[in-house]
Amino acid sequence: MESAEIRRRWLRFFEERGHTAVPSASLIADDPTLLLVPAGMVPFKPYFLGEVKPPWPRATSVQKCVRTPDIEEVGKTTRHGTFFQMCGNFSFGDYFKEGAIKHAWELLTGSQEDGGYGLDPEKLWITVYLDDDEAERIWHEVVGVPKERIQRLGKKENYWSMGVPGPCGPCSEINYDRGPEFGVEGGPAVNDERYVEIWNLVFMQYERGAGIGKEDFEILGELPSKNIDTGLGLERLAMILQGVRNMYETDTLRVVIDKATELTGVRYGATTDTDVSLRVVADHMRTSTMLIGDGVTPGNEGRGYVLRRIMRRAIRNMRLLGATGPVVAELLDTVIKTMGQQYPELLEDRRRIETVALAEEAAFLKTLKAGTNILDTAVTDTKATGGTVLPGDKAFLLHDTWGFPIDLTLEMAAEQGLSVDEDGFRRLMKEQRERAKADAQAKKHGHADLSAYRAVADASGATEFTGYRATEGESTVVGLLVNGVSAPAAHEGDEVEIVLDRTPFYAEGGGQLADTGRIKLDSGAVVEVRDVQKPVPGVTVHKGVVQVGEVVVGSAAYVAIDVTRRRAIARAHSATHLTHQALRDALGPTAAQAGSENSPGRFRFDFGSPAAVPGAVLTDVEQKINEVLSRELDVHAEVMSMEDAKKQGAIAEFGEKYGDRVRVVTIGDFSKELCGGTHVHNTAQLGLVKLLGESSIGSGVRRVEALVGVDAYKFLAREHTVVSQLTELVKGRPDELPDKISGVLAKLKDAEKEIEKYRAEKVLQAAAGLAADTKDVRGVALAAAQVPDGTSADDLRKLVLDVRGRIPGDRAAVVALFSVANGRPVTVIATNEAARERGVKAGDLVRTAAKTLGGGGGGKPDIAQGGGQNAAAVPEALEAVERLVAEVA
Repeated sequence: MESAEIRRRWLRFFEERGHTAVPSASLIADDPTLLLVPAGMVPFKPYFLGEVKPPWPRATSVQKCVRTPDIEEVGKTTRHGTFFQMCGNFSFGDYFKEGAIKHAWELLTGSQEDGGYGLDPEKLWITVYLDDDEAERIWHEVVGVPKERIQRLGKKENYWSMGVPGPCGPCSEINYDRGPEFGVEGGPAVNDERYVEIWNLVFMQYERGAGIGKEDFEILGELPSKNIDTGLGLERLAMILQGVRNMYETDTLRVVIDKATELTGVRYGATTDTDVSLRVVADHMRTSTMLIGDGVTPGNEGRGYVLRRIMRRAIRNMRLLGATGPVVAELLDTVIKTMGQQYPELLEDRRRIETVALAEEAAFLKTLKAGTNILDTAVTDTKATGGTVLPGDKAFLLHDTWGFPIDLTLEMAAEQGLSVDEDGFRRLMKEQRERAKADAQAKKHGHADLSAYRAVADASGATEFTGYRATEGESTVVGLLVNGVSAPAAHEGDEVEIVLDRTPFYAEGGGQLADTGRIKLDSGAVVEVRDVQKPVPGVTVHKGVVQVGEVVVGSAAYVAIDVTRRRAIARAHSATHLTHQALRDALGPTAAQAGSENSPGRFRFDFGSPAAVPGAVLTDVEQKINEVLSRELDVHAEVMSMEDAKKQGAIAEFGEKYGDRVRVVTIGDFSKELCGGTHVHNTAQLGLVKLLGESSIGSGVRRVEALVGVDAYKFLAREHTVVSQLTELVKGRPDELPDKISGVLAKLKDAEKEIEKYRAEKVLQAAAGLAADTKDVRGVALAAAQVPDGTSADDLRKLVLDVRGRIPGDRAAVVALFSVANGRPVTVIATNEAARERGVKAGDLVRTAAKTLGGGGGGKPDIAQGGGQNAAAVPEALEAVERLVAEVA
C-alpha cells in the first residue's frame, strides 16, 4: 500500500466517524517556543491548553513534522528520520479511552477491502501505563487482546506531558511484531526493534505540576475536560504494509535512494557506510524540499539554519559517495514527484523550491572550498603549538561564517589527526541560540508568564479589534501587568502591560509595526502606549508607561492611536503589496514574499531570487508601482473562506498561519493578498514610492528597501541638491555627471598607482642595507629593525621576503621587521630553511613579538604576521625576538 493511500484511508476513516479533517499546518510553528512543528498535536496545542475553544469536538489530520535532535542517528537506525508524517485523531471533551481504543483497533485490523489497513491482530502488542487498569480492561475485555500481549510500562515510556506544567496523562501504545529475524521475543518491554511502535494513544486526563524530565513531576489532579490525542507514524506503518526492513526503503524514500545511486554509481547494500550516506541523502533531501515548500529559506539562524544544515549534510554525503558536480536538481525532482501525490502544492510551487535549493547548493559548493582553506589554516596553527584539539571557537567560526555543519568539521579535522573541542562549540552555539530566543521572547511578551495572559483571556474573552474602522474610542481595562505580574493597579512611572476589552491599536504582526498612542482613564490617569503585541491568541497587550495618575483594573478608558503614524504605516503596507506584485510580474512567482517590515514612511520587503535583481529591472519595477499610484485604484478588504480566497488568486505569505476565514486586501485589478494589516483607501494616497536598492540577506533571498510619500519626496529633494552641487563642481550638465566623475576617478586611480609604485621602490631600496647589516645571534643571521612609519603590512611583507632572499641560503637567517601604520604596530617575520632546521620558527617569534606589543598573531614556520596596540613597545619587541632566537638556536 503506497504512502499516499495510507494517508487517504486515515482521513476517510475518521471523517466517516464524525471527525473534521484539518489540513496539515505549515512546518513553521506558530509558537514562540518552537522553530518547527515536531509533533502532530502542535497545531491543536491552544485547544488542549484551554487558550482557545476548539471549533469542533472531534478532529483528524496528517501533520507534516520535522525533528532534528537525533540528526546524527539518521541513516544508522530503522526509525530515525528528520521529516515524518503524523496521523492523528483528537477528541476535545467528546469520546475518551474506549472510543480511542476501538477506533484504533478497527482501522488497523479492518480488511483492506473495507478501507482498513489489514494488519494481523495476532502481531499487535499493547503497552499501557503501570496503573492504568481501565485501559488494560478495555483492550482485553472490549477489544479482545489476550492479556499476555498487554504489557505495563512506567512513566518514561507510557506517560505523556508537554514537559511543562499543564495537561498530561497516561498513554497506550500499539506495537507490531516484525518477527524473530528482528530479535528475541518478549514484547515491546524487551525488544523495541522487533516490536516496533506504530500508534500512541494519549489519554489527556490530568494536570501536572513543575518538574524535570519525563518522570520527575507531580500529578495535581484531574482536568475538567478529558481529551484524546493520538499519533500514528505514517512512515512506520508504510514500512510494515510495504514489507520492507526500514523506513528508508518505503516508497517515498527508496526512489530518492535509487536516484542517488544512479548519480554516484554506488550500489545500495554494498557497504554499511555507503548505505548510511544514501539514507541520509534520501531523508535530508525530502526534509529540505518540505521545508522550502513551507517557506523556510537557508540561513545561519533559527529554522533557516536547520534547513541549511540538513541540505549541506545531504550534499556532503553525495560528495562522500563520489558525486563531483551539482546533484540537488535531480534529487529534488524525484522528491517533488513522489511527495506531490500527497502535497500537490509542491508541484505548483516547484519553480520557487528549485530556485532556493539550487542557490543553496551553489553557495555551499563555493563555501566548501573557502571553508576548507580556513580549516586547513586552523589545523596548521593548532599543530604548530603542539595541540591535538581544534578550538571550539574555530569550529564555531566555520559554522557561523562558512556554514560548515559541525560533523563536517569533525570529520575533516579527524582526517588530519585532530579532535575538536565539541563542548566549546556547543557552548558558543547555545549562547547564540539563547540570545536569539531571549530577544524574540522579550519582544513578544516581555518577561511575563504566558499564564498571566491566558488568565485574562479566560476571564474577559478575546480583545475586539476596532482599528479597521476607527482610530479612537471607548474601552475598559480588563487586565493589568506590572513587571510581568498581574496587578490590580499601577501608578505614575510604572511600566505596564494593559489589556482592553476593545481597541483600535494594531498589534505588531504580518510585517506591520504596532501602533502607538495614549490611553486616558476616567480617573484622569494617562498611559503612553509604546508597543502593542499579541502574546497569546486573542489577547492584545498595550505596553507603555503611566504618565499621570493611577491605573486600576475595571476602569473605563478612552483610547486613541497616533493617527499620523498609523497613516504613514498604512501607506508603507499598501506600497509593500504593490512592490510584491510588481516584482512577481518582473521576475515570476519565485519572487515570493519571505518577510517584510512596514514602518512609518518606509518599508523593506524580502523575496526569493537566486541572484541580484539588475538595476534596469528594479527601475522598471519602481516605474510600474508609481504608474499604479497615478491610476488612483481603490483599496478594499473582504473576509471570506480560504477556499474562496484561493479561487480568487489571492497570494498568501509563507510562514503565516491562517484560519478558515481570511481577510483579503485587493488593490484595484493589480494586487490581491491575504492580509490582516491596515491600508490606504486609494493608491493616490501613497503619493510616491522610491526604491532605494536591493541586497542579499541570505542564500536565495533578496531585500528591497523603499521610502513612501513625504519621506520619498524628501529623499529625492536631497538627491536633487547633491546633483546640483556636483554639476557646479565639475562644470557640466546633470546628464554629463557620470562621464565627468568617471574621468576624475580614473585620474585618481592612475595617480594612486604611481604613488604605490614609488612607495614600493623606496621600501625595497632598504632591502640591501638590511641584508648587509645582520647581527650574528648564536650562528643565526638576524636582520631586525623598525622601518619608517606608514609602511603597510603588504609592503612590509614584500620587504621581509626580499631581505631573506638576499641572505645566502646556507646560512641560518631570521628577518624581523616592524612598522607603525595608523598608530598601530605591525610585524612580519620570516625564516629560511637553515634556521627552521635549528628549530627557529616564524610563528613562534611573531607570537612573542605580538604579545609584547599588546596584541596577537600567527602564521606558518617560514613566515608569520602579527600586530598590537602599543607602538611604543616596538624596541622591546625587537629585543624579545632576539632573546628567543638566542634561546632556540
